Amino acid sequence: MSVYLHDIPLSQAQARLREALQDADLWRVLGAEEIPLDENALGRVTSGPIWAEISSPHYHASAMDGFAVRAVATNGAMPSSSVTLYIGPEAQYVDTGDPLPDWANAVIPIENVESLDENEQITTEIRKPTSIRIRASVAPWAHVRPMGEDIVATQLVLPAGHVLRPADLGAIAASGHQTVRVARKPKVAILPTGTELVPIGSKLKAGDILEYNSLVLASQVRQMGGVPTRYPITKDDFDLICDHVKEAAQTHDLVLLNAGSSAGAEDFSSKVVEKLGTLLVHGVAVRPGHPVILGVIARSAHVLRDEAIPNDKEIASGKTTHRNDIIPIVGVPGYPVSAALTIDIFVEPVIAKWLGRRPLELPIETAILTRKLVSPAGDDDFVRVVVGKVGDKFLAAPLSRGAGVITSLVQADGLALVPSGTQGIEAGEKIQVRMYRNRSEIEKTILAIGSHDLTLDLIAQFLAEHNRRLVSANVGSQGGLVALRRGEAHVAGSHLLDPKDGAYNISYIRQYMPGIPVKVVALVGRDQGLIVKKGNPKGIKSLKDLTNPKVQFVNRQRGAGTRVLLDYHLNLMTISKESIAGYNQDEYTHLGVASAVASGRADCGLGVAAAAQALDLDFIPLFQERYDLVIPKQFADDELLTPLFDLLADARFREAVSKLKGYDVSVMGALILED
Repeated sequence: MSVYLHDIPLSQAQARLREALQDADLWRVLGAEEIPLDENALGRVTSGPIWAEISSPHYHASAMDGFAVRAVATNGAMPSSSVTLYIGPEAQYVDTGDPLPDWANAVIPIENVESLDENEQITTEIRKPTSIRIRASVAPWAHVRPMGEDIVATQLVLPAGHVLRPADLGAIAASGHQTVRVARKPKVAILPTGTELVPIGSKLKAGDILEYNSLVLASQVRQMGGVPTRYPITKDDFDLICDHVKEAAQTHDLVLLNAGSSAGAEDFSSKVVEKLGTLLVHGVAVRPGHPVILGVIARSAHVLRDEAIPNDKEIASGKTTHRNDIIPIVGVPGYPVSAALTIDIFVEPVIAKWLGRRPLELPIETAILTRKLVSPAGDDDFVRVVVGKVGDKFLAAPLSRGAGVITSLVQADGLALVPSGTQGIEAGEKIQVRMYRNRSEIEKTILAIGSHDLTLDLIAQFLAEHNRRLVSANVGSQGGLVALRRGEAHVAGSHLLDPKDGAYNISYIRQYMPGIPVKVVALVGRDQGLIVKKGNPKGIKSLKDLTNPKVQFVNRQRGAGTRVLLDYHLNLMTISKESIAGYNQDEYTHLGVASAVASGRADCGLGVAAAAQALDLDFIPLFQERYDLVIPKQFADDELLTPLFDLLADARFREAVSKLKGYDVSVMGALILED
């Protein structure tokens, strides 16, 4: 049966890999090693139960500075009737942690006694008296840590499969151990392949792709408890890739072959696996990550020979790794998001099994989806989301879903799954999110949905200093106001120009947020204009030049304030939208417009000067506008947003914004409207 690019369900793909490892006796802890009990043991996984060799404490210890006594000797002591005990036969001074005399079974704290000299007068030698006077009795074992209070010899201290924490190391030491037996860390080889790949730090030319997947994959493996080895880039040469895979297989437990694994001309991954072993899966019904390859390959030429099979004693001692000399190989897709998800789905459970720990289980929160998700019905669709708590609701806003968008990995607060058989989930419906962040972080998150502006990144940077996190989603000014109306955001950035009176935002707020009290604060004034290539080769000077059929334009999406501004001026100039090539080509941010121009997809686009400056493009200023923050009154009065309002008056923040080209901070913080 061919398995080439044949998408199978995720559960079936995982089962094939697990069964192959079971057949090779690899679905188990790989081995164990004895390591010193020091800070380097932190995070390691116990390979077997740890039993106490001694009790802790291993003697009856004083829990206080005071005097060891027989509890019965204190009977009758009262405030009105004291009892005197003589040092030696009836009392003995002890410091905290000192062993009790064999005859004692209680300690009286030093502050509860009167120290007396030989004349039974109070003495200043409180720790070296002749006798002591007490005015309260004590119960047996009062202020004493009895032997075995913490740990009793032979008791279980930690079970097998336990990930060691700082306190665990102390417990192991207290129970009499100097070393600890832990699971051997799996060794994982990471082989990036592709003629187009270049190392980090290379001077880039067109067609070059920075190779950073191996850095991400190695970090994931290390975080999971494995030991990664990053190999140099291998060019697209079948025999060379085979040689490097065979070399890696000699000294590792798992090979990750990071390459394009679709049915393209340079796809060598599946053929490498077929030549060196058995191809189990090529294609899984999961997004992102369709072209995953799973297989097993031979470590050496002695595969399946009896003398290559270790005996049970060798396996138990940890001196061997593999029965039958087989190791798994995973063909990891080349796109960063697909690659990272592949490691989470297929590699983490294997490493967990090899270490003897439980697979990672992320906490789950139920959140409300802020916009519709459309998914192919036949795939398990994993969607990265940002999460915020608005009022009493947890909200999940989907991030960009491109398999090559590594920033979605950075920004994600969690991972949502649209299961196979579901073609989509409507906005407003509930969705389960596997959380990367804890609830307290989410509750300190300000969720901004609306128009894009470069100052939002600066706000996020400065708010981090005040124990707040800003998460923004770019849906345009109108989309932001709709999100506020639905209770899906704390704040929206907006710069919607009313063509009737030339005012910003107010009429749109009344239209999209009727009856909702709001506070509108000016953030910045900014220049809008045409972003063009360096040197302006098309000689573009005004909006009239957009009608030139040789000029390719890139627009902002519907509902964006920049698009509203453009339409307003096109109408004033009686320029038809149909006369502009690229009018319907959309980008969701000013930087997206600038990137389209820089890459040659467009000759120009309307945006802010700072976006042009960021990508070293030229800028033709046309208009000035005001960008406002629109905040429902219920959130404007909440302490969550207090640091945001403080920031608008912060001199350092104003200075940072003023350094952006085309920005005016003189309006910052001005109250535009308050219902």
